[in-house]
Amino acid sequence: MTRIDKVLIANRGEIALRILHSLREMGIGSVAVYHAVDADGPAVRAADRAVEIFGETPVAAYLDAEAIIDACRATGADAVHPGYGFLAENADFARKLAAAGITFIGPDPDTIDLMGDKLKARAMVAAHGFPVAPSAEEGAEGDADFLDRARAVGFPLLIKAAAGGGGKGMRIVTDEAALAEELDRARGEATRYFGDGRVYCERYIERPRHIEVQVLADHHGTCLHLWERECSIQRRFQKIVEESPSPALDADARAEICAAAVGIAQAADYRNAGTVEFILAPDGSFYFLEMNTRLQVEHPVTEMITGLDLVAEQLRIARGEKLAFSQADVASAGHAIECRIYAEDADAGHVPATGKLLMLRPPVGPGIRFDAGLVEGQAVTAAFDPMIAKLIVHGPSRADAIARARRALGDLVCLGVTTNAAYLARILGQPAFAEGATHTHFLDEQADALAPPPLDAATRDALLAAASLGHGQLRAKAEAVPAIHAAMGAWRN
Repeated sequence: MTRIDKVLIANRGEIALRILHSLREMGIGSVAVYHAVDADGPAVRAADRAVEIFGETPVAAYLDAEAIIDACRATGADAVHPGYGFLAENADFARKLAAAGITFIGPDPDTIDLMGDKLKARAMVAAHGFPVAPSAEEGAEGDADFLDRARAVGFPLLIKAAAGGGGKGMRIVTDEAALAEELDRARGEATRYFGDGRVYCERYIERPRHIEVQVLADHHGTCLHLWERECSIQRRFQKIVEESPSPALDADARAEICAAAVGIAQAADYRNAGTVEFILAPDGSFYFLEMNTRLQVEHPVTEMITGLDLVAEQLRIARGEKLAFSQADVASAGHAIECRIYAEDADAGHVPATGKLLMLRPPVGPGIRFDAGLVEGQAVTAAFDPMIAKLIVHGPSRADAIARARRALGDLVCLGVTTNAAYLARILGQPAFAEGATHTHFLDEQADALAPPPLDAATRDALLAAASLGHGQLRAKAEAVPAIHAAMGAWRN
């Protein structure tokens, strides 16, 4: 068994605070690291210890592996939880931790390397008999035959970065004449974001759905799934609404895709929590997409339907404990939906927004969870990803969960920073969403229906009244906030 007494959280914002909650529940000490822009963040305030880290940019500070290891030594932290993003899928970082005698709460570095390289991962998955989409892979630099092999796969084609993720280095090509140009663009973007310009092409599935399966595996030979999540509502290839169970799967299809995920994790000799992602075609066929070797942003969806604490399970696995339950013990109850709250103007092309958070009143009530890493008065800058919070709801049925999520989005008060809350509420209100007729280009297809409604006179007057009040006046006149917010909510939804 590996002793873990104090965990350094190598992350920020809502995920740092969420990890901290599990550490407290388990009686494990906590250390937060922070760049100056996050000095007033709630995780920094709540952790047992906090260490400032530095960098040319805020992001560079959180990517400084040596600074993280130095902070562990200075505070006596014997383990690191990377959250997601930053160093979460960095095999070299995991190796450096091991060399320093510090436990990395995640899979082995070799597994991170294997599944982080899309080409190696696809080859491994195919070699074990699991489905991958028809594809062409780029060989050595200057591969003269690559264009011909890509054309042979057939159009439409999806170009993807071999070391990529988050939609970077990804292009859909429908016209053969544009292939060479789009390949060059994808290579350039892949080089900028990942330092690796390799790309590959695969057959693009029309109207695809994005299904992922949460897996857990310990060091004693147990590997199991915690059911699936559907993540088809995306903008710019990035998820903004996730749910479980998927409305697209019946019992047989669910069993098949979950079994495939477990098989892939076992083939990769996976340990800890991970997610195996698939593309689901309209005819019910599915293909391996990638494996994320970390906790996912949308992990609360799985926690809501299973009642499990995934961070706590990660910690137990890292300590060398056996999973305390079998596959038969993992039940899926009710329906859960997560909405990612972004600081952005969704009606102006999802342009990131900045500002000072003047007032934050999260929605409350049965079946509502609000994960945020902000406090009133904190600045929202362009230094990081624009996601500032997550709304997760649970209900006895999908219809109940949708209704609850829409109410919760309407109840959310977030003043001082523009968010996509109204846009999310409109997505959930679309009849096609209620019917479960979603796919990864749903937002483009529904663009006209998702436009904000015209501004009526009553709402205009309420907004002007709010704008005329300074921050102090607005707080002093708190009795006016419900009326103003109700008017805004009626207009937004």
